[in-house]
Amino acid sequence: MITEWSAHDMALRLDDLAEILHACVTDGASVGFILPHTQAEAKTFWQGLLAEVEGGVRRLYVALDQGQPAGVVTLITAMPGNQPHRGEVSKLLVHPGHRRKGLARQLMQHLEAEARRLGKGLLTLDTRTGDAAEPLYSALGFQTAGVIPGYCLDVHAERYDSTTYMFKRLD
Repeated sequence: MITEWSAHDMALRLDDLAEILHACVTDGASVGFILPHTQAEAKTFWQGLLAEVEGGVRRLYVALDQGQPAGVVTLITAMPGNQPHRGEVSKLLVHPGHRRKGLARQLMQHLEAEARRLGKGLLTLDTRTGDAAEPLYSALGFQTAGVIPGYCLDVHAERYDSTTYMFKRLD
């Protein structure tokens, strides 16, 4: 089941959100953090998004597996004045213990439906080039806009990885 969480819901379940993020980073996800990565850092990240969710500039969708938070994705809806039609997908994360159940696909499909409901006609995102999520995004109809080489450090801070920018028209 996919549900939208308010800032209040987030505040009550910060430890669950931190566990998902921490587990994903520890498993090698390239989502802005490098190892070592602590639960406290993960919790601080989510605390930093509370105001954005409360203000409606970011939406948080959570996948529940047997009643427990197992995955998340956010939709950034507040765009510059010349881009009111666009939303940005950010932080698609599925806890490693809950993968291979279709949760990432369900989260993305729910996000797309919500983006349409909010009047968004274009979604954008970026992902580590060659990452496991890239084929999922392609299968969901996202197209590659371009690749930037050497964009960010890998999770082990050993090399620079490329990132692939992708988009999908919803209209």
